[in-house]
Amino acid sequence: MAKDAATPGRIQQLKLVAQIIQRVNPKGMPIVFASMLGTLALFVILGVIFSWVWILTGVFVAIAVGMVVFGRFAQSAQYKLLRGQPGATYAVLQSLRGRWYVEERPVAVNRDQDVVFRVVGHPGVILVSEGPPHRVARMLAAEKKRVQRVALDVPIYDIQCGDAEGQVPLEKLQRQLMKLPRNLKKAAVYEVNNRMRALAPTVPIPKGPLPKGVRLPRGAKLPRGRMR
Repeated sequence: MAKDAATPGRIQQLKLVAQIIQRVNPKGMPIVFASMLGTLALFVILGVIFSWVWILTGVFVAIAVGMVVFGRFAQSAQYKLLRGQPGATYAVLQSLRGRWYVEERPVAVNRDQDVVFRVVGHPGVILVSEGPPHRVARMLAAEKKRVQRVALDVPIYDIQCGDAEGQVPLEKLQRQLMKLPRNLKKAAVYEVNNRMRALAPTVPIPKGPLPKGVRLPRGAKLPRGRMR
């Protein structure tokens, strides 16, 4: 019964995501359907030539191909909705998979609402800024110096997220973090995060870094400030 009750919810979610894709990229859904039909047509031809089993297999393969393409467009649409919104960087950081601790609020913020977020993982401590390069460079340097007093010999990385030259685009942020070397073991990651949490924010932080009404796809969200 529980499984049957959840099915309408999943269908409704797929419809909602499809509407978002259509709004952001009108060509997205036609391409999804075209990929499914093209795959099915190929297997139908193989079925006519060899065996009907190919046609049956084609149905499942076409659905799988369609879902993969659908997922790609859904992810792209989410990034476009997040782009330019305050806290978009945090929304992406929060969806990191694996052993990552993401501080639920910015660790530094200025009067222009540029922010710095802190992440602790196997690479060490990563500071990720959101804002123009000429404003966030000093913030990152100051926060890096402050963190160093507690981190001691733990590697500290800083990443500027944005569209300016030398910055990491929002859609490539996760990939950039995953490419960092694994310097710490599980126990060390936990211990370093405890040390980092003892650091108080440099200034009062406004609530709600995640843009209102904007969510990443279901299953991509991590508990705030905790290890997944």
